[in-house]
Amino acid sequence: MERAFILGIETSCDETSASVVADGRQVLSNIISSQVKLHEQYGGVVPEIASRRHVELVLPVINQALEKAGVNLSDIDAIGVTYGPGLVGALLVGISAAKGIAFATGKPLIGVNHIHGHIAANYLQHKDLEPPFVCLVVSGGHSHIVYVRDYCEFEILGRTRDDAAGEAFDKIARTLGLDYPGGPVIDKVSRNGNEEAFDFPRVVFDDGSLDFSFSGIKTAVLNFVNTMQQKGGKWRVEDVAASFQKAVVDVLVNNAITAAENTNSKIITIAGGVAANSRLRSLMKEKAEKKNIKVLYPDPVLCTDNAAMIACAAYYYYKKGIVSDFSLNAIPGLKIDE
Repeated sequence: MERAFILGIETSCDETSASVVADGRQVLSNIISSQVKLHEQYGGVVPEIASRRHVELVLPVINQALEKAGVNLSDIDAIGVTYGPGLVGALLVGISAAKGIAFATGKPLIGVNHIHGHIAANYLQHKDLEPPFVCLVVSGGHSHIVYVRDYCEFEILGRTRDDAAGEAFDKIARTLGLDYPGGPVIDKVSRNGNEEAFDFPRVVFDDGSLDFSFSGIKTAVLNFVNTMQQKGGKWRVEDVAASFQKAVVDVLVNNAITAAENTNSKIITIAGGVAANSRLRSLMKEKAEKKNIKVLYPDPVLCTDNAAMIACAAYYYYKKGIVSDFSLNAIPGLKIDE
């Protein structure tokens, strides 16, 4: 049977990435050029700087991905590209490159929802994984519980009503004087802290909703730090970081397991940047296994924004004959069910 090669392009935020994936599961190349060092002095991503850097890098990164995979553009069966959600200027760079390649080669163009891509990262890690299952998608911009009915069919079971989990991690890291990005730093610092030191609030909705809300805990930590600094009280950054992380992870885990029980799912996958958090992984496994629910997650490199996950998601649209035309445009606020 002839193999299908998908070229994936990802430029939704501050990673310029291109990848070639064969048959939806085999990663032949996954080139990621991160801009973290460029943005860390600002404590977050500056959209205009990110867009300009994508313009400089996108074609060299694509060429590098093709070269590492040992294929030419003529070997590619389709081009998958992120068209949302994300930063509009950054998205447009990747879309423009994908359109140009699709037009020049006559290959199909496939627009991919960035969140679908994060979910698909688990297929690359776990070759036997098939829908249906529950996926907890947690990153700097997204916090969703998704019921994956099929490769291209999704139902939202819960989502954040304010801050995303990763966004909260970044803001608390800044409050504690830690480096950017906040997620990995808080994870590291928390290992030397007492997660029971402070009881920060956890939001659970009375109506049984599996939605999240992280603005309250963010405010609680901020107020605590300000109060202690004003009073000259003694406290350890490690203890605050660990207690904050525990509160966020508790809610993520409990809601995801409830979602799995409600849908009779025997598998929970975790995806997105926060999926690399060691406490989230360990607690999810510990609690889910007591309910006979299996927990899967990708390697850290597939948790971050990358083009392999976009190529993987595009493959399943390609197999169903779902392609985009040249009117494809950036949709910064794209929802998972659009």
